Amino acid sequence: MSTTGATADPLAALGALPGVAESVESVRRAVDRVYGHRVMRRRSNEITSEAALRGSRGSAALSGADWALEEVRRRTDFSGDAEARVVGAALRLTAEAGQLLSVWRQSPLRVLARLHLVAAASGDDEVGRPRQAGEPVEEPLLELPLPDAAEVSGRLEGLAELIIAGSSAPALVTAAVVHGELLALRPFVSHNGLVARAAERIVLIGSGLDPKAVCPAEVGHAELGRASYLAALDGYVSGTPEGMAAWIAHCGRAVGLGVRESTAVCEALQRGAA
Repeated sequence: MSTTGATADPLAALGALPGVAESVESVRRAVDRVYGHRVMRRRSNEITSEAALRGSRGSAALSGADWALEEVRRRTDFSGDAEARVVGAALRLTAEAGQLLSVWRQSPLRVLARLHLVAAASGDDEVGRPRQAGEPVEEPLLELPLPDAAEVSGRLEGLAELIIAGSSAPALVTAAVVHGELLALRPFVSHNGLVARAAERIVLIGSGLDPKAVCPAEVGHAELGRASYLAALDGYVSGTPEGMAAWIAHCGRAVGLGVRESTAVCEALQRGAA
């Protein structure tokens, strides 16, 4: 996303794109419904925990480890094969995201570096910092052209400036831009998809739209499918108003499906208590 132009608040300008206001309003209504559920008033911690597990599973699925929810719930060792390590990374990121909310608005680049460190769980030199010139990127499910290290550095700085400056844009718009920009840039040598979705989670929670973390967008992204995810991302990368609006709408649908998932959990708990 370009951070230059006539407007001092480019995120707010995206919020004015055709169709975006409708997506924002649809998400807000959906979130209000689940927060108003009677179970949320008594057992919100349980809903939060379940949403975290399901969100982690969804994010891992989009990174190639499409495990059944009960397998994710059952396993305790994620150090085995490549898929297990992806699931483990997704679980660690979801847990870590909640610890970084207060840092995000002051130092988003520090948060992103921390997320990569947590995901990679390695002491390698390239972990926990943006990639440098000549370093390869391990992100096999994303085949977009890869920006060079200099472009990555400039665009990350621009994104950080937008976050720190603040915006009147709705949370959905900011979350979608952070998510899309990180996928487009792939700033780290690995785990960029997982980090991008964790950053989206941080924005949605920290903005106050989903303060109890019960609306896992990762669930919705996985349910919509990888093909739809990548097609919407192509729209973001195009930079056209239509493409940007389509990506924001896609992220809105993902949040809505996350809300539906947690509403179903609420209903199941209510039936069990009856």
